[in-house]
Amino acid sequence: MGDRLKYRALVSKAVLDLIPAFLRNRRNEVESLRHALIAGDFDHVRYLGHRMRGVGGSYGFDYVTTLGCRLEQCGRERDVDHLGELVADYADYLLNVRIEYA
Repeated sequence: MGDRLKYRALVSKAVLDLIPAFLRNRRNEVESLRHALIAGDFDHVRYLGHRMRGVGGSYGFDYVTTLGCRLEQCGRERDVDHLGELVADYADYLLNVRIEYA
């Protein structure tokens, strides 16, 4: 049941037109995170996580905010193993998120 809620986003109809670009930007973010992880650029991981924290909830994608918090912390702690798991989780989320409009 937890995953069912994790992969759900409740989005305001007021931002409906912005969602395709929002999701495209998030997919680009996953690629940036992968590159930063490979390069060991923990500052960039921390920056991207911070940005995710700010943008996710604004659009109704609360799990993006949650992942952003975790990525920011892992970037600060230079936790490569956990970072890899979070990036994979983020990619999976973006592929499977169910958007509901309010």
